[in-house]
Parts: sequence; structure tokens; C-alpha cells
Amino acid sequence: MFDHWFARGDIDGFFGLFIDNLLQLMLIGVLCTGVCGLPDALVWGRVLPAAGLSVMVGNLFYAWQARRLALSTGRTDVTALPYGINTVSLFAYIFLVMAPVWEQTKSGELAWEAGLFACLTGGLLEALGAFVGDWLRRHTPRAALLSALAGVGVTFIAMGFVFQIFAAPLVALLPMLLILFAYSSRARLPFGLPAGLLAVALGTGLAWVLRALGHPVLPAVQEAIRFQVHLPRPAFSDMLSFLINGQGWRYFPVIFPMALFNVVGSLQNLESAEAAGDRFDTKSSLLWNGLSTLVAACLGSPFPTTIYIGHPGWKAMGARWGYSILNGAAVLLICLTGTLPLVLKVVPLEAVIGILLWIGIIITAQSFQEVPRATPWPWPWGSSPPWRPGPCCWSTPPCGPPAPRSIPAWTSSARASTSAASSP
Repeated sequence: MFDHWFARGDIDGFFGLFIDNLLQLMLIGVLCTGVCGLPDALVWGRVLPAAGLSVMVGNLFYAWQARRLALSTGRTDVTALPYGINTVSLFAYIFLVMAPVWEQTKSGELAWEAGLFACLTGGLLEALGAFVGDWLRRHTPRAALLSALAGVGVTFIAMGFVFQIFAAPLVALLPMLLILFAYSSRARLPFGLPAGLLAVALGTGLAWVLRALGHPVLPAVQEAIRFQVHLPRPAFSDMLSFLINGQGWRYFPVIFPMALFNVVGSLQNLESAEAAGDRFDTKSSLLWNGLSTLVAACLGSPFPTTIYIGHPGWKAMGARWGYSILNGAAVLLICLTGTLPLVLKVVPLEAVIGILLWIGIIITAQSFQEVPRATPWPWPWGSSPPWRPGPCCWSTPPCGPPAPRSIPAWTSSARASTSAASSP
């Protein structure tokens, strides 16, 4: 019954998760060179290959974890935890760790080494958090965890993508409507085609037809396309240089809160998965999250990985565990070959962001459906958009939203409004 590794819904799930990771790769390619002064050779030859391998390692584990749960329970509807590069930590490490080093020294190499130290330390703290995760889940109400995810789903996922869709409606609107119709009605499309695949094909076809007719619907990608293969290489000496000289600890006030945020965010996503019917072991899930971040640091990527928000959305699509394998393989291939601009040139982001909009809707709906009716009245404050979502729905401080995800100028989405980070 479980001999196959892929289901039809894995194609839909793959497109959504892959595009989410693609946005992180775009940010790395632009911000590392423009903000931190890293040379192109360092970004494309060291950082991206290491980031791709760390994503692949994590996706393979969570796919295996989901398949093992399916085998042990006899179920066929288990969905793997979505996984990828941590957007919030990406911004924090670039602007609060790497950029200050670049400003002080004008050395891209030193900025990279500072980022590696931050990633190493954060990964160790996340791995240690795995040993207290079960205790935190037992003593934290489900409403406190899921209501915060609802705030993320509305404000930083769905709302941002709605603006981006209506910024380029000629390409993005029809695929979005197809996604909403197919997923909400659960209607079977002609020939059994996956809705996500059909939506991407529709949006891509519209973009190319309009471009052929001379309509400036999307700007052309100007970034040079690189086909050179770069394999990950150990970066132990670079990673430990800021530990040896003692300069790295000055950034601990940034590293520790980000590691704590990642642990709490992962607990929220594990609780969301359990509410959707898939209970995964807390310790192994958090531990592997930290280990994958350590893999990234040891091979040259300053950016942690994390369990993504949105498990119920991918589950509603029919994705199982194959989508996680497909995402890891696609991200690794792009990172090793430097073909990110080619992908963006062929498939516009507007053709696929309707899938991510659906993820935000499902996350928000779950927080209302799965929270017990006896929850105290202050629960809605945890999902209120004006406040940053926190681990406690009754005491979320009004400290403002995190930095929005910006779309790089060289992508096909440059004219669109910025979209939100898919936080852990």
C-alpha cells in the first residue's frame, strides 16, 4: 500500500513549497551582494550550494518521518512538514550581523564569516531546544500556538500575496481563481490534472503570450544565467574564525532571540500539524531542524533552515511526503548549477503565488476550527494583524511587524508589491 513515494497532490504541494524557497534564494542572491558586500563568486560558489544541500537534507528527513508515520499508523493521508530557509533569520543575520561587519571592515569575506558564526551558534541553540520542546508543548495551550499562526497567515502571507496578484492581474488573477475554485470545491479537473500544475501552466502561458504581443506585463530578467556546477565544500576554519577571535559574541543579543523564535515557531507548526491529524515527534523534529542549520554553517551558508508554516494547506492539497523530496531536489539543483535566473525567466512568480495565498487562507481557517470553544475571550488578540504574532495569544506585545519580504529588482516580480515572509 505504501510502495509508492509520490501522490498526485505532491505536484501541487511541490509548486507551493518550491516557490516559497525560491523567494529565499532570490533574497540571498541580491542582499548578500548588495548589502553585505559578498563577491558573486562567494555567493554562487559557496553560499547557495551549502544552502541548497541543507534544504535537501531537511526535506529528506521530514519526508522519511512522514512515511514512517504512515507505515506505523496504516494511514495514507500523512503529509510531511514543509521545510526551507528561515526568512526571518535571513533578514536578521544580514542586516544585524553581516551588514555591520561589512560597514566596519569593507570585507565581504569577514561579513560572510560573521554570518557563519551566527548560523553555527543559532543551530546549536535550536538543537538544544529540542530537549525542552515536549515540555513546552504540554504546557502551552493550543490556542496560544495556533492563534499566532493565524496572524501570520492573514498579515504576512495572504495579504502580501493578494497585493502582488492585483499588481499584475493579467498573469496572476486567472491562476489564483483556478486554485481557489479547485481547492475549495475539491472538484476533479479534466484528465485528473493537478490544480497547481494547471495554474502554473496557465499563468506561464499567459505571460509568454502577452510578452510576444508586446505587452509589458513582466520585465525581462537581466541577471546573467550561470551554468557552472559548484559543489559544497567544508568551511570549518571560516566558520570558527569569529569564535576564536571572540568578536562573534558581540552579536549574541541577535542570535539568541532568533534561535528562541525559531524553536517557538517550530513548536507552533508542529501543533498545527497535529491539529490537522499528523502528530510528529517533537524532539526529533526540532533536533533535525537544528542539525540541518549546522550543516548549512559547516558548508558555507550563513542562513538557518526551519519548519515552515502551512502544513494544513499542503495537506488539503493532497500532498503527502513526495512533495518534500521534489522540493529538496529542485532547490539543490538550482543552487548547484546557478540557474535561478533561468527559472525566473521561464516561469513568472505571479503564475504560482495563488498557491501560497491558499496556504495563508487554510492556516487562518484552522486556527478557528481547531481551537476549543472554551478558549478565553482574549484569544483573538493572538491573531490580530497589528501585533507581531507571539507564542502567547493573551500577551502579545504591540512591537510591530517584522521586515517584509522584498522582491529583488532583477526578478519578474519587481513591479509587484513586496510579499510577506513565511515565517516558521
